[in-house]
Amino acid sequence: QVQLVESGGGLVQPGGSLRLSCAASGRTFSPYNMGWFRQAPGKEREFVANILWTGSSTNYAESVKGRFTISKEYAKNTVYLQMNNLKPEDMADYYCAADRTRWGIRSVDYDYWGQGTQVTVSS
Repeated sequence: QVQLVESGGGLVQPGGSLRLSCAASGRTFSPYNMGWFRQAPGKEREFVANILWTGSSTNYAESVKGRFTISKEYAKNTVYLQMNNLKPEDMADYYCAADRTRWGIRSVDYDYWGQGTQVTVSS
């Protein structure tokens, strides 16, 4: 079993920045593909970004492209989401996810999930 713990969420003004972290623990000696998703109140969970276990390939939702950057430290089994120029529509609970074999933009592509961290964008 692999446990994922997100951190770094909080309150930020529009145009500000936050960096989210997701640390994996447990049976982490195997490589994992990682992803970030978010869910706002009354809305469905949506894809934000993902990264191949090697870190050599990434994908982004169009709504965050150019503003968010996903990265990982393979040796630490940790994935990051650098969020710049935050907008009110970015306000949501952010979740990290991991999977050993699959890699995609759907929540069903991932077997392991964290508990989420809240991001509030308000002036």
